[in-house]
Amino acid sequence: MQKVKLPKLIDPVKSATKRSDYQGVMMTSDMQRFLSAVATAADTVEAEVRFDKDAQGLNFFQGQLSTSVELVCQRCNEQFAHSIHTSFCFSPIKRKETEDEVELPDIYEPVEVNDHGEINLLQLFEDELILSLPIVALHAEEDCNIKRDEMQFGKIEPADERPNPFAVLKELKRD
Repeated sequence: MQKVKLPKLIDPVKSATKRSDYQGVMMTSDMQRFLSAVATAADTVEAEVRFDKDAQGLNFFQGQLSTSVELVCQRCNEQFAHSIHTSFCFSPIKRKETEDEVELPDIYEPVEVNDHGEINLLQLFEDELILSLPIVALHAEEDCNIKRDEMQFGKIEPADERPNPFAVLKELKRD
């Protein structure tokens, strides 16, 4: 199947009514925040999105994203390959509605539509990719250039003890 570029803006309600399915790619060159969080990234992000309505009549869309990146190991400062595979499930809400007003099932994350009833898929996918990155990028211990024996561990010297500023109040309480 041919990989096509996905639209950046899409109307989730119309797409859910049509029960649209999209399979394609988005360019990582358009995702500047994501690119700044990784050392290097593949040129494209593969995406699958399916729009639908559930039994309650709620519009939703779900899908998967996958790409590969290179991260910098925080232990040895060497780059290593990391694959990203993440899935999502969103339900569109209007800006004037708050999350409390719209009772969504727990499986749906709310996503706001703009004034034209559209969502920015590019920005939404970029957020999902950033959230799926590891908090601390590390090689597996056996793959890392710095072995456990070479790591330095030690005790941190306590900082100079400063007097408690509330000690004066303690003296006043005694009187």
